[in-house]
Amino acid sequence: MKRLMLSLVFAFGATASMAKALPPLSQQSEINEGLLAVGIADEIRKQCASISPRYVKALTFMSSLEDKARDLGYTDQQIKAYVTSKAEKAKMRAKGEAYLVDAGVKKGDAESYCTVGREEVAKRSLIGSFLRVR
Repeated sequence: MKRLMLSLVFAFGATASMAKALPPLSQQSEINEGLLAVGIADEIRKQCASISPRYVKALTFMSSLEDKARDLGYTDQQIKAYVTSKAEKAKMRAKGEAYLVDAGVKKGDAESYCTVGREEVAKRSLIGSFLRVR
């Protein structure tokens, strides 16, 4: 009887922990789209002298993404591991570069970054919300 009880307790515990298993943060589209938007805005502001960043807005937004990840059940350690991962940063950079190229950016052409930045601000996109045209 004791064995049966222990087996049931173990089986229940294993099932409960499996139900709490979270997909990798890289599969959380809302969080990743937000991180991508901030990254793209950052690249635009670095390349275009006539566009400045809205740092407070970006930092507040990043904090909200962190809160969202915590609400989904991710620990601070998991969040930190994800945002500091070289592999994940490389994936995000590749996505951002592809977005910028599709939008008309030409590497080395600062004005093309400015054009895309102004378009994002005019569209009132998430990317544009982190930028200010001077």
